[in-house]
Amino acid sequence: MTAIMFQGTGSDVGKSMLVAGLCRALVRRGMSVRPFKPQNMSNNAAVTADGGEIGRAQALQALACGVPPSVEMNPVLLKPQTDIGAQVVVRGQMRGSASARDFFARKAALLPEVVQSFRALESQCDIVLVEGAGSAAEINLRANDIANMGFAEAADVPVVLIGDIDRGGVIASIVGTHALISDSERNRLVGYLINKFRGDPSLFMPATTGIAEKTGLACLGVVPWFADAAKLPAEDAMTLENRDFSRKGGRIVVAVPRISRIANFDDLDPLAAEPDVDVIFVQPGEPIPADVTVVILPGSKATRADLDVIRAEGWDIDIAAHVRRGGFLVGLCAGFQSLGKTVSDPDGIEGPPGDTPGLGYLDLVTSMRGKKVLEQVAGHDHWSDSDIAGYEMHVGETTGPGLETPWVTLGNKPAGAIDANGRVMGCYVHGIFASDGFRNAFLRHVAGGDRVAATAYDKMVEETLNALADHMEANVNVDAILKAAR
Repeated sequence: MTAIMFQGTGSDVGKSMLVAGLCRALVRRGMSVRPFKPQNMSNNAAVTADGGEIGRAQALQALACGVPPSVEMNPVLLKPQTDIGAQVVVRGQMRGSASARDFFARKAALLPEVVQSFRALESQCDIVLVEGAGSAAEINLRANDIANMGFAEAADVPVVLIGDIDRGGVIASIVGTHALISDSERNRLVGYLINKFRGDPSLFMPATTGIAEKTGLACLGVVPWFADAAKLPAEDAMTLENRDFSRKGGRIVVAVPRISRIANFDDLDPLAAEPDVDVIFVQPGEPIPADVTVVILPGSKATRADLDVIRAEGWDIDIAAHVRRGGFLVGLCAGFQSLGKTVSDPDGIEGPPGDTPGLGYLDLVTSMRGKKVLEQVAGHDHWSDSDIAGYEMHVGETTGPGLETPWVTLGNKPAGAIDANGRVMGCYVHGIFASDGFRNAFLRHVAGGDRVAATAYDKMVEETLNALADHMEANVNVDAILKAAR
């Protein structure tokens, strides 16, 4: 079995995308491949068939490999809840929350479990493609590291550096990373990739000579900007910041308040992929436009705190006006909880204990109690009888008379709620809009019936992964990477 690791010179250099493309490229060469990320930090997650959760990027990479996602692919997942703390998920299950300082002290104890997950994947395939996190040269975080060189040394895996030329300073970032890491870590480097290049790649070639003189490292590829990356499921909040959600003239406009702890916002990707739909994220300080068709309240890692944000921004007033005008309002997961009368957190699971009034559109109350629900689900919605599939990932039990008018059925069980006018609805199902039949029925409904289905979402993602694999084969020395893997 072989493995190779891809570490960045910084965050958001495109590691996840390049690994996904290599996964698909190697599968098309007839290899059995598995993705692996020792530690991820993201509030976009996916539920595995064995009832755990992993980062959305690793689920996409698993899709690129043609295998079901597994908790072994991302053994440590951090889900930020505050500016200094996060929920800690280990091998798919929540193990409480920790401040950044507390987690730093706990990392060493997690390394054996991380290596155990890696070894489990090794036994299943021809090669494991490992993705690092952040920067390989974060020397302030090197002690007890499990995300980058700490893992590479523990598992004895060679490393390829990835630099992002789009942000500038890529030559210095490669040479600087090489200079800052230890001798044993430098000996682990087998080359580097330059990502997000715009223009003529041949213009970068003289720089490879200078980098080789300073580091001895070979350039394994200069990867041009891959514009279709936006067609793949979003990974984390940094991805959200870099996407263009401006209006493009779509006749259906979906507005999403940009709450502070937004989670699983890849729920909106299938809508954004439709040519006649504009998805706009309303930024803090901006009102929700009066002419939008639908307002969607997305998932959150801190429902009560984000209810406070909604009120502080005046979005609750905008939403009330939207509903009075006959607009549609949808709540997904935490957004569903927010549509009720009250959200209670007596044990302080998501923040300080207490109760927060909901927006009051559905006759429901939620208490942040009980075991975290992690489950893949399938069923149909009530008003169009379209098939749906997705997953539930939430803490909290929702009760109340509003559940007597469910929005969806999961298996044989009614779920979610919809108001008497059929314009306010919510449920716990993430990924519901990825079901083509349901999405198109929903959009026809909110558009007044005048709409033709346009996008087959899963097919589009598959085609984009194949195009990404072509992109990698054309611009990366894949043979050299395979030769360097061990």
